[in-house]
Amino acid sequence: MENILKIEKIEKYYGSRSSLTKAIDNISFDVEEGEFVAIMGASGSGKTTLLNCISTIDKVTSGHIYVSEVDITKLKGNSLNRFRRESLGFIFQDFNLLDTLTAYENIALALTIQNADIKLLDEKIKKVARELDITNILNKYPYQMSGGQKQRVASARAIITEPKLVLADEPTGALDSKSSKMLLEKFNYLNKEVKATILMVTHDAFTASYASRVIFIKDGKIFNEINRANKTRKEFFDNIIDVVTLLGGDMNDAL
Repeated sequence: MENILKIEKIEKYYGSRSSLTKAIDNISFDVEEGEFVAIMGASGSGKTTLLNCISTIDKVTSGHIYVSEVDITKLKGNSLNRFRRESLGFIFQDFNLLDTLTAYENIALALTIQNADIKLLDEKIKKVARELDITNILNKYPYQMSGGQKQRVASARAIITEPKLVLADEPTGALDSKSSKMLLEKFNYLNKEVKATILMVTHDAFTASYASRVIFIKDGKIFNEINRANKTRKEFFDNIIDVVTLLGGDMNDAL
């Protein structure tokens, strides 16, 4: 399997020389093509900073991040914009849909930016809508949708361009338990059937249990890593809880 993502000894500092904070402390790991990896950690652990560096929202202080062997820490200007547009898909906690556009138009926006053929665009939107069970809401505006529907529309927008890597930041954070479960089952479908490579940041053990691997971050460092392998989701959830307990943080940060 090809490594889609390679994190190599990255560090991230904030502040001035007199008051430096190390948010990421010498982290290295790989994500293979077709993996579904969750990053877990309590508030302030560095997991969101890590995601921001991978998404190029923030820059590392040192180290390298490779996506399909391209060192994205060296990209600038148009090359960086092209990389974001063509290689990454984003799913945010607060959906980030445009209120004045329908679901169809929100999904189409990502392809329109790439100047996709109109006929191809329509076919791809209808296909991804079927996969995420949102065909019946394509003509609705965000205010007419439930939270779960909004997040599935946002997921469709993220994968419609067939990015190398889908980055999800607390994707179930604004959803109720029923909508969360439905979304996570769709993530599993996208991962297994559509072969989407997903990296998801979460503080929630239930959400993380849908991934195939969980990396735990504490104080900017990798604390532990566990694989689901042949375990049931319930068994994997129990394993995650065991590690969260070892982390020594507030259990409310993980449940």
